[in-house]
Amino acid sequence: MARTPVTRSSGMSRRRRSAQNDSSPSYQAKRRELLQTAADVFQEKGYDAATLNDIAERFGTDRASIYYYFASKKELFQALFHDVVAGVLDENLRAAAEVAELDVDAPEKLRRLVELQMLSYENNYPYVYLYIQEDMAKLEFQSTPWAKDMLRKTKRFESIVAGVLEQGVAEGTFREDVPTALMAKALFGMINWTHRWLKPGAHRVDAKQTIDAFCALFFEGALVSSG
Repeated sequence: MARTPVTRSSGMSRRRRSAQNDSSPSYQAKRRELLQTAADVFQEKGYDAATLNDIAERFGTDRASIYYYFASKKELFQALFHDVVAGVLDENLRAAAEVAELDVDAPEKLRRLVELQMLSYENNYPYVYLYIQEDMAKLEFQSTPWAKDMLRKTKRFESIVAGVLEQGVAEGTFREDVPTALMAKALFGMINWTHRWLKPGAHRVDAKQTIDAFCALFFEGALVSSG
């Protein structure tokens, strides 16, 4: 009986599976470094335009070496969100839920939520910005379980913010003539648009200054006038 020839591709697949199962520190460290490099490339070029050759060149290797860690650009991109962004969203949700339960007024809660989100963007740069930039709801991954879970977490965070806005209206600190849903969209519009210009260490404006500016601008429009 003739044997089916073993292809280079199948050999690489076995090597990749073996390395992933082994989980050696050196392999995992290199994999994390590759994910960071890929995130930078995806943010700069966009998922559709970026290629494995672009990532390999930035990483200082060749395309074939990338296959030792990931089978395709799609798998690499998914790993960015499964391994990194999902954990960040979980952490942010836990912290946001704690803020919502604090015995403080709505403006203080809202400021803490803005601070939480902006510092998360800065501390986890560029991973969460990549999530915003690519708009996961429009990508081919939207029907996968992990993408649906990430969307659920995002919606949950948004609902916590909406709840704080509603609290502010109820307690008389936020104006009631603007729907809270519209307030939330305005707030998230400001925060999420920072993915276009806020890069840690590259500009004079950092996350802390952005937090102060956004809160000042938002609260002056949202708070009930004392006059």
